[in-house]
Amino acid sequence: MARPTRSDLARQIRGHLELLQAGGLSHVRLKKKSGAAARKAPAPPAPPLPATKAPSPAVKAPALVARGVMAPSVALEELKRFGGERAGLLAPLAEAVRVCEACRLCATRKQTVFGTGNPDSRLMIIGEAPGADEDQQGRPFVGRAGALLTDIIEKGMKLRREDVYICNVLKCRPPDNRNPEPDEIAQCRPYLERQIEIINPSVLLAVGRFPAQWLCNSQEPIGQLRGRRFEYKGRHVVCTYHPAYLLRNYTLDTRKKVHADVMLALELLGSEPVVRR
Repeated sequence: MARPTRSDLARQIRGHLELLQAGGLSHVRLKKKSGAAARKAPAPPAPPLPATKAPSPAVKAPALVARGVMAPSVALEELKRFGGERAGLLAPLAEAVRVCEACRLCATRKQTVFGTGNPDSRLMIIGEAPGADEDQQGRPFVGRAGALLTDIIEKGMKLRREDVYICNVLKCRPPDNRNPEPDEIAQCRPYLERQIEIINPSVLLAVGRFPAQWLCNSQEPIGQLRGRRFEYKGRHVVCTYHPAYLLRNYTLDTRKKVHADVMLALELLGSEPVVRR
């Protein structure tokens, strides 16, 4: 792999600092050495380390992360149109995601998929990971599954899609639409945690196994998590099947279950408008 240039390092440092700033860090204090310590003679060089055995062929070394694909953020442009305090707090986080190179997915993405919808919404829908259409357009849920999710929101819940905030556990598409790997979820976790903190929704609707298990801190299958009420840091959590699963299993029974789940989410939202005024 080519050695990173000064501009590559500067870009990565900037993205990391913006993520820290989005998390509330305002400054870093540097501790100066005392005069005596500063004048102290340098310590002698450490003796060379003893030779170590080569790792066993059965142990697979972690792959080096390739350079990330950088593209303009669709989410940043949308946040400018919304404006407001929450949109302003989300913007540096979206930029940090745009330049993120924390896992292998950065090298295969076309662009990052941060999130879409109204940052002042009391309802936040969290999916699993971007697919091919989302990777192409930079917005979550825009393919066939996205069209079905729109129907669920607008026809089932009687809400406008643009009044709901929608994002995914992962911000980059896994190759061939495979399932997210545990280390990829772990690398994206701070971004999603910060999104939830900034938007501060009343209800989180988890669509699919990965966001459901993540929010409920459970390894139960989605079929056992759906239909129940959970809580994540003082916020209501409702789980349901992913629209892609619903497309593959478009039975009356499955549709009834999804309808019951979104009605539960509506009940927990209460009678107040879905968008804070």
